[in-house]
Amino acid sequence: MAAAASPLGRDDQGGVAVLTLSRPEKLNALNDDLLGALMMELDEIELNERIRAVVITGAGRAFSAGADVAWFKPHMAAGPGAAVARFLRPGQRMTRRVEAFPKPIIAAVNGLAFGGGCELVEATHMAVAAESAAFSKAEINIGIIPTFGGTQRLPRHIGRKAAIELILTGRPIAAAEALRLGLINRIVPDARVLAEALALAEEVAAKPPQTVAAALSAIHRGMDASIDDGLAIEEAAYLAIVPTCDAQEGVAAFIEKRKPLYGGS
Repeated sequence: MAAAASPLGRDDQGGVAVLTLSRPEKLNALNDDLLGALMMELDEIELNERIRAVVITGAGRAFSAGADVAWFKPHMAAGPGAAVARFLRPGQRMTRRVEAFPKPIIAAVNGLAFGGGCELVEATHMAVAAESAAFSKAEINIGIIPTFGGTQRLPRHIGRKAAIELILTGRPIAAAEALRLGLINRIVPDARVLAEALALAEEVAAKPPQTVAAALSAIHRGMDASIDDGLAIEEAAYLAIVPTCDAQEGVAAFIEKRKPLYGGS
């Protein structure tokens, strides 16, 4: 019997790992297998010094249509405890892992990003979308709320009133509206979405990795802090970076009017 195809593809291109959600027959709907595969790859990538950035995209015509209803329906039928333990928490662990990852993760949104797929986009650090991409907080249409962090991250991205409208109506929005709201960073022609995301990832991957990680951590931790606590977080991140070879090299190269040579330490 042939082995089942992996629900997640990986293709390392230089210092960038490209992860492809690969359940195209299900529009890359998220289930236990796909969440588990994504978490395993992120664990390996975090410890892999050669990989300095990640791009997540989808196979076929969707980025991800959301959580697989056939996966979570039995857990809901089993009651609140099972629904939370077997569905909500795995999804939240995945988006939290992505959001707090120490290397930049960029979504290359090649098509539909509905429900949990939209929540994955919300959790990534940056997002490049194809002109044909569409987004939706569609959970309300099947009687539930966003469960992978969408009720919390979306208002932080686009503001409370805009998020409430999208979550309570479930209406789809085109890439242009997603850009205007601040959900994504840029829109590119469909055929260029992966190439543009890769170019952005490669640009960031060329920066000193400890500095990148410190900046990501300070931004992530400071989002929900008071300004005074946030400034303290920034100070701690800076103190950790000052003694690194890359920080010293970057400043020296600027003074000496040459290109810095970052070694990653």
